[in-house]
Amino acid sequence: MTAQSPTAVPFTGDEYLESLKDGREVYIYGQRVEDVTTHPAFRNGARSIAHLYDALHDDPDGIITGPTDTGNGGFTHKFFKVPHSAEDLLESRDAIAAWARLSYGWMGRSPDYKASFLGTLGGNTEFFDPYQDNARRWYKDSQEQVLFLNHALANPPVDRHRPASEVEDMFVHVVSENDNGLVVSGAKCVATGSALTHYNFIGHYGMPVDKKEYAVIFMLPTNAKGVKLISRPSYEYQATVTGSPFDYPLSSRFDENDAIIVMDRVQVPWENVFAYGDPQKVNDFTPMSGWLPRLTFHGLTRLCVKLDFIAGCVLKAVEITGTNQYRGVQAHVGEILAWRNLFWGLTEAMTRNPEPWVGDAVLPNNDQGAAYRVLAPLAYPRIKGIIENHVASGLIYVNSHAEDWKSAEVRPLLDRYLRGSNGVEAMDRVKLMKLLWDSMGTEFGGRHELYERNYAGNQEDTRIHLLKGAQAKGTTEQLMSFVDGCLGEYDINGWTSEHLINPGSMSSIPNLL
Repeated sequence: MTAQSPTAVPFTGDEYLESLKDGREVYIYGQRVEDVTTHPAFRNGARSIAHLYDALHDDPDGIITGPTDTGNGGFTHKFFKVPHSAEDLLESRDAIAAWARLSYGWMGRSPDYKASFLGTLGGNTEFFDPYQDNARRWYKDSQEQVLFLNHALANPPVDRHRPASEVEDMFVHVVSENDNGLVVSGAKCVATGSALTHYNFIGHYGMPVDKKEYAVIFMLPTNAKGVKLISRPSYEYQATVTGSPFDYPLSSRFDENDAIIVMDRVQVPWENVFAYGDPQKVNDFTPMSGWLPRLTFHGLTRLCVKLDFIAGCVLKAVEITGTNQYRGVQAHVGEILAWRNLFWGLTEAMTRNPEPWVGDAVLPNNDQGAAYRVLAPLAYPRIKGIIENHVASGLIYVNSHAEDWKSAEVRPLLDRYLRGSNGVEAMDRVKLMKLLWDSMGTEFGGRHELYERNYAGNQEDTRIHLLKGAQAKGTTEQLMSFVDGCLGEYDINGWTSEHLINPGSMSSIPNLL
C-alpha cells in the first residue's frame, strides 16, 4: 500500500516525495525506474507536485484550504469537499485556480483534479450501492490527506468496433473472485501523471459494457503487485539532455507523463471496489455519479489560468517584436483576450447558478460546463494559430542553448542580432521566445494542444451530450416553443395577433390578380 501521512493531514512536499518510494513498477526507455523522485524523466515533475503540497501548509489567507467536513478537525483543499451552495463552489473555483497558478496552468492532473470524482463519494454515496461504505471511507481518507490519484478510463484504441467482452486479451475485466476481493487483468489508457500518484482509479468511459466481468470500477495502489506503468517519452528528460531550464522552462518541470497501465492478475481488495457486476451502473457512472460536471468545472478553471499565462506571453511577445501597434495584430490579440474572458465567465456561470444534486448538495451548472467542452477544442488551436501567425519566425529566431550566452566569441553577436524592440536586451527576448515556444511548439506544447482538444472526450460526444442534456432539461422544448409563439402570430391570411394591422387594401398583390 502507498505510504500515507500518519496524522491524517495533507502531505507536506517532503512527505509526498517520500510516499513515492514504494516499489512501484514504472518503465521508460527500456528500463524499470528505481525511484521516480530522482530519475531525470520524473524528478522535477515530482517536485512541482511537492510544491503544491507545501502550498497547502502555507495558505495564510485560506484561499486553497479550509476545514474538513469529516470530523477530524483537520484541513483540506476546498474542492475535496461536497459543496452545498454557490459560495462553496466559488471558493472551490478559487482554490483550484490558486493551485493551478503555481504551475501556470500547465499541470492539468494535479491532485485536486481527481477530487472531481472523490467529492462524489461524499455527495452521492448511494449511487455506489452496495459499496456505500467504501465510498464513505475513501471520501474521508482522500479529503483528510489530499491523496493524489490518476485515472485510467479508456480502453486501448484497438478493436473498438467490437464489444469489450470480445477483446478479453486487452480490456480490463475480472478474472476471478475470492474472499479478499477481485482479481483483474487488462490494460487502460491514458493514465496521465500516474507515475507520480498514490492510486490509480480504474473506471469506464466509452463503449457500453454488457457483461458482469467487465462491469467493474475500483481503486488500485500504484505499487500494487501486478501493476505496470509503461511511459511515453519524457519531455522532462529530453529537456534535461538537450537543453536547460532556460531553453525548456515548462517541459523541464511540468511534464505529466502519460502511461499505459497494465494489470496482470492484480488483486483488488473488496474495500477498494465501487461497482461490480452491474453493467447498467458502470455505463451510468459518467452521466449519473456527478463526476462529469465536477471534472468539467476543474478543467475549465485550470484552462482559464493557462490562458491567462498564454495571453501574458503574447502581449509581451508582440511588444518585443515591435508589432503591437499593428491593427491586425491588435485585433487578434484582442481575440485571445476574448476567449480568455469567455472561459472565465463560464466559471462564474457554473458557480453562481448551481444545480441541485443529492440532499442539500449542489453541482456546478452543467449547461455552461457543456459549452466549455465544445468550445475549448475550438479555442485552443485558434489561439495557437494566432500566435504562430503573428509572432511567426520570432519563435525560432533564437540560439540553440543557454551555453551560447557563456561563449566569449558568440555572446557579442547574440547581444547585437537577437535583441528585441523597445530596448529589450537579447537575452530577455530569447528567454521569452523560448518560453512561448515551449508553450506551443515543442513536443510538450504539441501534447498540450492534443490534451485540450480531447480533454472532455471526443468532439462528437461533447456536442451530443450537450444536446441530450438540453433535451433532458426541457430546454429544447422551450426553444421550439419560443419559435412556435412566433409562428402562431401569422398565417396565409395575415396577422393573427390583435395588436398588429394587416396590409388590407394596401397590399398590391391581391389587386393585381
